[in-house]
Amino acid sequence: CGLDNILIVDKMRENGKEKNIERKKFIDLIDKQEFINKVRSKPSYYQDIRTIFHIGACSSTLNLDEEYLKKNNTDYSIELAKWCIERDTRYIYASSGATYGDGGQGFIDNINELENLKPLNPYGQSKHDFDLWVKENKLFDRLLGIKFFNVFGPNEYHKGDMRSVIHKAFPGVRDEGVMKLFKSYKEGYKDGEQKRDFIYIKDALEVMMFFLERKDIGGLFNLGRGQAETWNAVAEAMFKALDKPVNIEYIDMPDELRPRYQYLTEADMSKLQNSGYDKGFTSLEESIKDYVVNYLNKDNPYY
Repeated sequence: CGLDNILIVDKMRENGKEKNIERKKFIDLIDKQEFINKVRSKPSYYQDIRTIFHIGACSSTLNLDEEYLKKNNTDYSIELAKWCIERDTRYIYASSGATYGDGGQGFIDNINELENLKPLNPYGQSKHDFDLWVKENKLFDRLLGIKFFNVFGPNEYHKGDMRSVIHKAFPGVRDEGVMKLFKSYKEGYKDGEQKRDFIYIKDALEVMMFFLERKDIGGLFNLGRGQAETWNAVAEAMFKALDKPVNIEYIDMPDELRPRYQYLTEADMSKLQNSGYDKGFTSLEESIKDYVVNYLNKDNPYY
C-alpha cells in the first residue's frame, strides 16, 4: 500500500497532538482503546491491514505506576502482537534504549542476552518485559523490535517532560542566551559530560521505511547513531545554530531522577548495518541545525 493509506491509532486528548497530523495523508483516525476493543470483539476487523507500526507508549521515565505501565505498554503490545500473528500481519514495534539500564551489560542488540539487562525505571522495564515475551514465545523470526535511543526532532511538542532537551531548551537559548543542563552526580562524569546516543527523527524514519520494505527481516535492532555525545556538545550545537555564544548553566537534578538516570547510552549498530542498511546518519550538529533553523525557529514548527 502507499504511505497515504494509513490508519492512525492514538489518543488525541491534549497538548495539541492533533497538529502532528494536519499536513499528513491518512484514511482514518481511531482512539487506541476503541481500536483494541474492536480487535477483541472482531478478530477480522481491518482485514486489509498489512503492517502495524506499534510506536505509541507512555514513555515517561518518571512514571512509577508499574500497574499502569504494564497495562498500557506491555499488555497492550502483547494483545496487538497476538492479533497480528493470527492474521499474518507484519508487526514492527518500539522497544527502547532504556532497557539497557546503566549499560553495565553493554548496548548490543543480542536477544540471547536479554535476561541480563536491568532497566533503571518502570518505563524501561515495561518495554523490556515485552521484548522478553517475544523471546519466550520464540517470535523474533516473525516480529521486529526497534530499540530507539535518544530520538529528537519535529512533532515532539506534545510530549511534556519527555520532549528532547533540545526542544525544552530552545526558548532559553533563543531569548535569554542560556541553556540549562543537569549537574553530574557520578564519578567520572563532569557536569554536562553525561553522554547519550542521539538520533534525528528523519534518520529514524528512514530506517523504519527500510524495515517496511524488507519483509524478510525480523528480530531486535538498536536504532541510534552508534556514537555517544555529551549534553555539552548538544548545547554547543544549539548556540551555533542560533549564532550565539555558548552559555551553559548547570542545575540540580531532581532527587527522584538521580537513581534512575542513564549516564551513558551508545547503540551497537552492527546488526542494522549487516542487515543491508547503508544510508548512514546525519551528524548531531547538522541534525540540531536543521531542527532549530527549519522548525523551532519558524512560526509553524511542525513537520
